[in-house]
Amino acid sequence: MENFGIDQALKNLGVEAKNNGTFTGSNSTGSGGELKSYTPVTGAYIASVTSTTREEYEHLVATAQQAFLQWREVTAPMRGEIVRQFGQKLRAHKEDLGKLVSYEMGKSYQEGLGEVQEMIDICDFAVGLSRQLHGLTIKSERPGHHMQEQWHPLGVVGIISAFNFPVAVWAWNTALAWVCGDVCIWKPSEKTPLTGIACQNLIAETLKENDMPEGISCLINGDYTVGEFMTKDERVPLISATGSIRMGKIVGQTVASRLGKSILELGGNNAIIVTPEADLKMTVIGSVFGAVGTAGQRCTSTRRLIIHESIYGQVKDAIVNAYKQLRIGNPLDEKNHVGPLIDTDAVNNYLNAIDAVQKEGGKVIVEGGVLEGAGFESGCYVKPCIVEADNSYATVQEETFAPILYLLKYSGNVHDALAIQNGVKQGLSSAIMTNNVQEAYTFLSATGSDCGIANVNIGTSGAEIGGAFGGEKETGGGRESGSDAWKAYMRRQTNTINYTDKLPLAQGIKFDLG
Repeated sequence: MENFGIDQALKNLGVEAKNNGTFTGSNSTGSGGELKSYTPVTGAYIASVTSTTREEYEHLVATAQQAFLQWREVTAPMRGEIVRQFGQKLRAHKEDLGKLVSYEMGKSYQEGLGEVQEMIDICDFAVGLSRQLHGLTIKSERPGHHMQEQWHPLGVVGIISAFNFPVAVWAWNTALAWVCGDVCIWKPSEKTPLTGIACQNLIAETLKENDMPEGISCLINGDYTVGEFMTKDERVPLISATGSIRMGKIVGQTVASRLGKSILELGGNNAIIVTPEADLKMTVIGSVFGAVGTAGQRCTSTRRLIIHESIYGQVKDAIVNAYKQLRIGNPLDEKNHVGPLIDTDAVNNYLNAIDAVQKEGGKVIVEGGVLEGAGFESGCYVKPCIVEADNSYATVQEETFAPILYLLKYSGNVHDALAIQNGVKQGLSSAIMTNNVQEAYTFLSATGSDCGIANVNIGTSGAEIGGAFGGEKETGGGRESGSDAWKAYMRRQTNTINYTDKLPLAQGIKFDLG
């Protein structure tokens, strides 16, 4: 089978057959058990990483704390310059890292390149941000007093990322945290540990070239118990966690129990509303990519298509016809549209969901199933499936991380469609396809979509760096990436300066000592 240059990419990124899994920067240790990485592309073994032990973690946190004392005194623009240099390394290794993302996770090579581009984009954003970490000046009620608000670095930031975006989400967090003056500890998914090694090698080079101390960028590896080292640790004031709703509830409660801060980016059950005034071609492209891109394993993947009854048949036929054109296979082969699911557990979840929704009354109109034979030896390749269903079905109410698209019919106006869209526990991404201005602005209004992301005439999948990314309800409420998401990585301080020789009290209180 063609290798597509993956061996050379691993070499260029410094990923070896056996890798230490605990890094304080350039220095690493590897005394824990072995974590093996297999590719869902072929099922082949790639390489191993050691899990982080408690002893290794304690040393790492102590190193990070010491690094923070120095890093916070580096000027923000200088911190931004180091992030800029890291972005340049990502540009130089974009193809290598994109291939590794595709090979270890299973998304298409184009999507792998796109994920690395997100890393580059957030570095660019962070560079500009490093000169704009501004506070406020506030008018005081007391004569001769000046009030202001400023932002200071928070400390050690813990990052727990998921397999579906194995490198971009880390970059969203670290690029902002670094320019804000924080140091970071990253635990990548145990399903994609090699991408973590590759990224750590690149940032370690950058920091070393700038004579920065160990501890600014740290890496740990292992299962959820290693993640708990951070979530239970009072020395880590902020935890940013991406994953399932179940995981997020555990992380959120654990961090809250010690009064720490958390950024939670959890599941989505994203819908596109298709009104009678939608552009059919745009609807098909947005819906199909949203449903099958990354094999339906994006948190913003399109799960539900809510179609007005007057155009339901037309839209259904167009979507079904588009599915007939999909090519499933090795994601490194750019002729293919859809790659594998991450592992056989994900395949079982996919099969169970199709079975369950049919028992509830759902009608499969594009058959699912697991592909077998040459090129599908990993057992992780599945056929994108379409089911006619009802929003009330328990299966439809839950997020299945797989390429299953539910077609739902609505009658009446856009408010009736919104009731269906908002009638789930999750609130990440949403979209409406319409050329009607009233429908579009109703969708974006306070009575419209209840999601953190609401799009008009584009799909639910994907987001640009400039906007804050995150959702409401059981999606967690956290925000990452653009806009003012940087404030989560800093602590706010209000100052009052008296530049007179008198000491008046606020609210006109009198306190005379005679």
